[in-house]
Amino acid sequence: MKNKILLFASLVTFLLGCTQSTESQPTPLPPDYLPTAVALTGQAMFATAAAMTPSVTPTETISPTALVEEILPSPTPTFAAGFTQFAQVQFISPGPLSSLTSPFNVQAYVASGESDLIQVDLLGENGRVLQRVLERLTRNPRGVFQRFEISFEIRAVSETGYIRISSKDDFDRIQVVNTMPVLLYSVGTNQTNPPGNMIYERVSVDGLKELTNFYAGQVSLDGRIWPFNETPFVIELIGQDGRPISSRIINMNGIDTQPFATTLPYTVTEPTPARLTFRQENPLWSVSDPEYGKYIYVYTVEVILNP
Repeated sequence: MKNKILLFASLVTFLLGCTQSTESQPTPLPPDYLPTAVALTGQAMFATAAAMTPSVTPTETISPTALVEEILPSPTPTFAAGFTQFAQVQFISPGPLSSLTSPFNVQAYVASGESDLIQVDLLGENGRVLQRVLERLTRNPRGVFQRFEISFEIRAVSETGYIRISSKDDFDRIQVVNTMPVLLYSVGTNQTNPPGNMIYERVSVDGLKELTNFYAGQVSLDGRIWPFNETPFVIELIGQDGRPISSRIINMNGIDTQPFATTLPYTVTEPTPARLTFRQENPLWSVSDPEYGKYIYVYTVEVILNP
């Protein structure tokens, strides 16, 4: 009887040892999984934040001429980003969801607006300004390498942050806004991610370039948009006096690259310069900037409207 008990105890001990050995061996991740893991973590983080954040009524009203258009689902609604035009504000470092402590450096190629003044903001998770840098920069359409040292203080251990770089034209109209989402920590060390596809513009319009001429009272646009979030894109023609000439609201279906086609009507009696503007807001920000509102991205092109 004792021999049977000893044999049973030995068998149990052997099986427990095997179980612990099996559980202690983690499944290795494929070498190319890290970028995917970072992207999935980021999407989950922003989706959770959006679900937990109450909606805020925007302080800006759309022009009465604005029309809402819905993008119809395509047979293949998910597209690769595929944009090849470098952004007017091309972030080099840090990349999306980098973990940052104070101070840290921002590196970017910046094509300043025609005002030759660029503004660099570090925003907290609610859109409040943690630090602002203003700098004069001679405009170069290809961009000029810039490096900024950013310092900040936060009360929490960590929070979502946004690096927003913007510039205006010589008529004080917004010419460019681009934003990099990051993670801010009160203690620790900096861990930066590569910029990935964030170096490209998020709007691609077929055949559109600076000073394109449009005729017969309409601006027809066909292209693709890669949205930051699911809030609508506003497309406007803005005159040199800062007033909107025509507007469209394009609803987004998710955050994947998606096609759009729209027409902006206008009425002029002579050739009229206008700034064609694409912009999107961040619904997670409760604080609205007096000049840039809640804009997370703005892409513009100067066009000529003809009768």
